[in-house]
Amino acid sequence: MNHLLFGIYPYIAITVMILGSIIRYDYDPFSWKSKSSQLLRKRQFVIGSVLFHVGILIILGGHLVGLLTPIVVFDTLGISHGAKQILAMTAGGIAGLMALAGGAILLHRRLTDPRIRAHSTLADSGILILLLVQLVLGLLTILVSMRHLDGHEMVRLMEWAQGIVYLREGASDHMIGVNILFKLHIFLGLTIFLLFPFTRLVHMISAPVRYLWRPGYQIVRSRKPAATKQPKNDVTPAE
Repeated sequence: MNHLLFGIYPYIAITVMILGSIIRYDYDPFSWKSKSSQLLRKRQFVIGSVLFHVGILIILGGHLVGLLTPIVVFDTLGISHGAKQILAMTAGGIAGLMALAGGAILLHRRLTDPRIRAHSTLADSGILILLLVQLVLGLLTILVSMRHLDGHEMVRLMEWAQGIVYLREGASDHMIGVNILFKLHIFLGLTIFLLFPFTRLVHMISAPVRYLWRPGYQIVRSRKPAATKQPKNDVTPAE
């Protein structure tokens, strides 16, 4: 079971996420959007959206750097496993609380406002609920990490993540004996990857970065009246 959940399921989830996103963008590009409800009700949206998105971006960046950076890099820089764990707990805790507060605001307005609820699908509300549960699990893992600040369990999680990404044999073995909260957190995260191409989350990989180098355009509207077009006279005047 451990190998199935943490040795095979990660590749299934990642494959579905990548191929599903490509197929959706190719066959149904008009559904590739965030479906923002700001126009329906702006109140609560701005603060909730900012807290949620900023927190999520910090968490994603922290997970990518923290889990996928080779351990030898931290050792070379003189960063101990314990120091790395404390940094991850602090930064992740703050970002997690931000994202949780923002997500709770967004879910509240989505479920309580009749107009927003009418324009929401089960996938819209469902994926937001899953993200909030994932944030709660992530925050609970901090309580587990506080019991042992030597960073040993974090190293095991790093070895598992790098084993999956770098296709190393026996990656799932690193998850044996890991606290159940970490396992639930990872399993739900993989499930969110699996559902990614079928939800509004796809807008995360459509950041309009091309606008940074797109040449500027200027629309000029003339105040001069349009010239009156003279009708052609095909009749030759008599001499």
